[in-house]
Amino acid sequence: MSITEYFKGFSHLGAEWVMWVLVVLSLVSISIMIERAIYFFGLRPNVAALIDDLRKLLLNGDIEGARKHVETMKGVAPAVARIALVNAERGPISVEEAAASAMIREKLRLEKNLAYLGTVGNNAPFVGLFGTVIGIINAFNDLSLNATGGASTVMAGISEALVATAVGLLVAIPAVAAFNIFQRRIKALLGDTQALIHAILSGLHGNSPQKTEE
Repeated sequence: MSITEYFKGFSHLGAEWVMWVLVVLSLVSISIMIERAIYFFGLRPNVAALIDDLRKLLLNGDIEGARKHVETMKGVAPAVARIALVNAERGPISVEEAAASAMIREKLRLEKNLAYLGTVGNNAPFVGLFGTVIGIINAFNDLSLNATGGASTVMAGISEALVATAVGLLVAIPAVAAFNIFQRRIKALLGDTQALIHAILSGLHGNSPQKTEE
């Protein structure tokens, strides 16, 4: 049996199983979207206010007060700030390195399972297209076996094949949208964190406009 004939035999399974694969992929994507949405919703500290508070404390030399201020706060920026402030007495280089290490760990937590959404978003249309191709092959194979049936012989198979493409797009679009939204949120959170770290370094150095004027 040639590989072509073998694949024709495989195509008799139709496109329905491909659609079930897409449904499973979609359910996993939805669960990840919900989990990530809840996770990101909990990361909403007022970073601007936090920057002002920490800068004031550090300019007054109250490092311990700054540590206590962020001790119970949730979010990426407070988590990185805690690590940075632990190393405050060791100098700015130690603070920067500790903050950079903490940011890498936090970024990994933020990006958890997002690769799955990106992969599904990029490849679900091709999975659907694969189902379409199988359905069309099956439809024309049925037509070759029943040439007298005419167009009605292939209509059901082609219809099923086109549904597979539609399902693939339906799975991909929300995954891509969610992936982009979460990536923008990650970029904003990391940007806020970098701003906070610079504020901590500024406070430790005493490089503020008020300090300069004095």
